[in-house]
Parts: sequence; C-alpha cells; structure tokens
Amino acid sequence: MFSRGSRVKISKLNVYPVKSLGGIGLEQATLGVRGLAYDRHWMVVDQVGRFVTQRQLPGMARVSVRLESDWLVLEHPEAEPLAIELAHRARPRLTAYVWDDACQALDEGAEASDWLTAVLGDLRGSSLRLVRFDEEHRRPVESRYLQGEEAHTAFADGYPFLIASQASLDALNRNLAQKGLAPLPMNRFRPNIVLEGAHGFAEDGWSEVAAHDGRYRFGLRKPCQRCKITTVDQANGTIDIPGEPLQTLIEMKTQPLRPGAYFGQNATLLGGAGESLAVGDELQVG
Repeated sequence: MFSRGSRVKISKLNVYPVKSLGGIGLEQATLGVRGLAYDRHWMVVDQVGRFVTQRQLPGMARVSVRLESDWLVLEHPEAEPLAIELAHRARPRLTAYVWDDACQALDEGAEASDWLTAVLGDLRGSSLRLVRFDEEHRRPVESRYLQGEEAHTAFADGYPFLIASQASLDALNRNLAQKGLAPLPMNRFRPNIVLEGAHGFAEDGWSEVAAHDGRYRFGLRKPCQRCKITTVDQANGTIDIPGEPLQTLIEMKTQPLRPGAYFGQNATLLGGAGESLAVGDELQVG
C-alpha cells in the first residue's frame, strides 16, 4: 500500500473544542473515531439550533479557548472568562443542526448563552447558545466517499479529521506573493494535523497516511472545499482582503476536475482509536 521511503512528519497538531472559536496548538493528542480528543465537541447555535460560525460572525475568531483539567474556558478581550465544567451532568437536550445533519446536543445553559451573545452580538435578532455533542449520538460521515470503513464525527463540518501540508501552504503563499499579497498562516485553514516533507499538494494524491510503526492509520477521503472562513484573520476576526485566498486557490486549480477552492484533505481514522500521536511523528503515505 505504501511507497517505500515515502514519509512525512507531523509538524503541528491543533484541536478546536468549540466549532469556529479559537484553536489550541498541541504537542500530543489522543485519537478517537470522532477526531482528536474534544475536537469540535461544542458548538455555538442560534435559537432554533442552527450552527453559527465565522461565516456569519467573523468575530468568533477573537474568542480563545483553553482546556483545563476540569474546565473548558472561553476568553474574550472584552469580557471575563467563561468556564464550562467538563464533567458530565444532567443538561437539557436539544437538536442542533450542522448543514443538513440533525444532531443530539446538550445545552450549556443561560450563563453561556448570555456570555456569547454579549461578546459576539445576536444573530438576526437571535441570541446565541453553547451546546455540547451528545456522546451517545452517532453522526455518520457521508458514505459515498468512504472505502469500506465506517466513520462518524461530532460537530465538524463533515469529517473527523482535517489534514493539511505545510508545502501546500508555501505554494499558496508564493502565488499570493506574486499578487503583492502578504503570506497567510496555517490557522486560516484550521487543520487538525499539519504535515511536512512532501511537495505542495502531494496529499491530494494519497489515500492513506499511517504511523511508521503502524499504531494508527488515516484514510484521506475527500478534498476540503474552502469557504469564506479562510478570508478571516484569525487573530482579530476581520476580513482584510475579501475573496482571498479563495480566488488564488481557484486560479491554482488544485482540484482540476472540481469547481471551487480546495486546500487540505478530509480524513477518517482507519485504526488506532485510543492511541496518541505527537508532533514529530513520522508517517508513511500511500
């Protein structure tokens, strides 16, 4: 399956506990079938349970997130921190919607709702709520892109893992530089796993990546079509150059047979649930 000597290395790991809020860089993470531990385990919704992201509220990028031993902590420059208990306890249940998927969720309560609405503003007159994924619920990955495996995810857009390549970002930034535009950091694309050691967009030709010792394996199942979140500066929650880097990615034709802008690969876990992966791990590709 794997080409002899075809190896890459993990250069960055990121987890995004609350969908579309700030990410957390990690040196090591635990693998689960739904993604890295706590990844997209919470989500902001409106009054009818529809997911809210930086597509509607770019300022969500300004909310930073910490995971402590017992707490999820949200911070914003204009508010006192909000702490959410990690422990499972009785919470009101509701249905939350990610695209066309109806997910069972647990409401984190009025304090979280008031805090989010205060720092982010309401959305079309709707207050905001924070919900967590009901771990008893199964949200399957779209089966037509799978290759015999079963996969499910939490509140990610559609897949439990997003894998990106540093060389691909370097290639994009070279094209942006030709337009006189500043280089972009990887956080514009919000990947879980960043790899180094391959040429730009080589990942679009891979079907699997696996730890060289076989402890875990990922299936790369679908190129990730990018949206306007990539235009949001993740440090300040503003859109400085509307349309970029989307226009440049379209011009680069990274997926010649697909219309749109693509960067990174959506992935599933083929083996290794419960294992840990770390920055510096060597992976084989095939």
